[in-house]
Amino acid sequence: MFETLGFENLTAPQVTVFFALAIGVVFGFFAERTQFCFRRAIVGEDRRAAAGVWLTALAVAVLGTQGAVLAGLISFDDHRFMASDLPVLAILTGGALFGAGMVLTRGCASRLTVLSGTGNLRALLVMVVFALVAHAAMKGVLAPLRGALGGFTVSLDQGALPGSALIWTALIVMAALVFALRSGNRPARLLGAAVIGALVPLAWVGTGFVLYDDFDPVAFESLAFTAPAADTLFFTAASTAVTANFGVGLIGGVLAGSLVASLLFRSFRWQSFESPAQTGRYLAGAALMGFGGVLAGGCTVGAGLSGLPTLSISAILAVAAIAGGALATKRLLNASATGSAAPSTTQALQPAE
Repeated sequence: MFETLGFENLTAPQVTVFFALAIGVVFGFFAERTQFCFRRAIVGEDRRAAAGVWLTALAVAVLGTQGAVLAGLISFDDHRFMASDLPVLAILTGGALFGAGMVLTRGCASRLTVLSGTGNLRALLVMVVFALVAHAAMKGVLAPLRGALGGFTVSLDQGALPGSALIWTALIVMAALVFALRSGNRPARLLGAAVIGALVPLAWVGTGFVLYDDFDPVAFESLAFTAPAADTLFFTAASTAVTANFGVGLIGGVLAGSLVASLLFRSFRWQSFESPAQTGRYLAGAALMGFGGVLAGGCTVGAGLSGLPTLSISAILAVAAIAGGALATKRLLNASATGSAAPSTTQALQPAE
């Protein structure tokens, strides 16, 4: 469809960067305002309210994405989410590692990107390490290990949930909205979450239909933070050798959107680490998230908010593994804090958001 839009001096990949930048600004703004975060929805002190926000976004994302599929605008038949050979060991291991990492850093990749734009230097350093390790897992020294774990696969008849997509869509949307409406959130907050969810099908349709160009193709993708963070780091260090892509525009937009929101609503403040032990904990969590996100095929947004609406089995496994890893790590940290007589240990488990 791209050739009908009338762009004469811009190619589809170039327009994609600006498209992602706009999506990122909106995501960053509303994610900062709603405190959108999967970790908080699983192990946070206010997990019921946080889950209501996340599930509202998911309901809108599922409805919009499957609506676009039904309308014939996009198809996931050839997408990696629908691969018949499921790398189950990599997904489960990677998901568990990512879940553990986001508990150690007190934020998933999307939340930490948002926090980076609000003056949180802890989050910014975590995202740099996260991106570096993710890049090493995709193309560097950790790639052989990723490949070895990815070699253990299970063959499926299809990559999506069996049965009617309409029935699955209805069940997921209704269950998510019922929980969200009972989560105690204000309507304005749920509306902000709905805007976040709407960005998912918008990105799928934008990259898979509107900006589709046979002569200069762009990747069919939506919101994600693992590969985009790695791409942004690489582009920042070598912009004269590589070109910007959707991920670079998305990360830049999220940082800008969260910065604007924090300045407008006066929530911007500089924050940093409080102790060497806390620094080590956060960097360890960043490394776990970077490697785990690549193994699992995405983070809580890439495999979760964007992946679940495709009704992909691999996305469901990844999100379940992330949640399981987070819960197990939280229990271990609680047990460690309870068994220690040192008062400083409990304090060290705090900050990030």
